Amino acid sequence: MEQEKIIDDFMRRKGLKTTKQRNVIIKTFLNSHSHCSTEDLYLKLRKKHPKIGYATVHRTLKLLVECGIAIEQNFRDGQTRFEPVREDSHHDHLVCVECGLIIEFSEPQIEQLQQEIAASYQFVIRNHRHELYGLCSRCAGK
Repeated sequence: MEQEKIIDDFMRRKGLKTTKQRNVIIKTFLNSHSHCSTEDLYLKLRKKHPKIGYATVHRTLKLLVECGIAIEQNFRDGQTRFEPVREDSHHDHLVCVECGLIIEFSEPQIEQLQQEIAASYQFVIRNHRHELYGLCSRCAGK
């Protein structure tokens, strides 16, 4: 897998060891389909791998961000979450301010409009984040 090669090369350049614990953390994270905090991933790993510590999980997630395999996200709730970078999978987020639900969405019209606005100001977009905060259907119905 391409991501594993990127991680291996990065670790070698940094002079870091590729340990069994790091490999388990990386594999579990890359197979996750959610925006997980260090604690979320730690609790998930702890069931099968009780010797993996919280600090090791956090340091590994930070390494993944540093080598470009993960994105660090903060959705204004004071908790940092991590998300695997996926090729050609740009998406935006709807964030429920009540329960914390995060919904990923992709909308070509929004992407096109952003490009048009940038062009009208002679601006070149390198990257962007689009987050909408509100209430999910469950919380809005309460």
